[in-house]
Amino acid sequence: MKEFLNPLTAEEERLLLDAMAAGNLEAKHKLIEHNMRLVAHVAKKYYSPTEEAEDLLSIGTIGLLKAVDTYDPSKGYKLATYAARCIDNELLMYFRGKRKSARDVSLYEPIGQDKEGNQIRLFDVLEDEPVDVVERMEEQENIRRLRGVLPSILDAREYGIICRRYGLGGRKTATQREIAGELGISRSYVSRIEKKALAKLKKALTKRNE
Repeated sequence: MKEFLNPLTAEEERLLLDAMAAGNLEAKHKLIEHNMRLVAHVAKKYYSPTEEAEDLLSIGTIGLLKAVDTYDPSKGYKLATYAARCIDNELLMYFRGKRKSARDVSLYEPIGQDKEGNQIRLFDVLEDEPVDVVERMEEQENIRRLRGVLPSILDAREYGIICRRYGLGGRKTATQREIAGELGISRSYVSRIEKKALAKLKKALTKRNE
């Protein structure tokens, strides 16, 4: 079994991040090495007889590298939280790529199990279109800051979809597909409305910060 270095303490991580920001490459390498255990943890849910663990670790490591390169401590979330999303996103992109190169593969083919032991199908990880993790997290941060003025910025449909999508106002979060089913429209149409609404929110946030 592959051995990984222990996770860094909060203080050790802060010092390495400061050193990396100052151009210290060794600090960057240490941040990556000490977070490889996280890569293994995220990749584990995708293990299957058809997927080599080492391949998934390699793909997940790409996500970790992107996370370390783009992490911004001023956003307020932990490196591990941000990195886990980047790693997961990279793995999902990998499976989407496999679908494009092998279109005869059944969407309902099992590809692994989640942490509760439930079977994961290719359909489950291909349901939503790829997203930029950095952009999405920034959007979520903006939404939290603008929550009190959403109704004055968005129209009724945009407001309803954003609240449903991100679990605002006590609502349960929902996928684009779930929202599409509730409204009787296509998932791609929900996606377009969501993107338009987020663009409005970004524009409003920019004006508020000027």
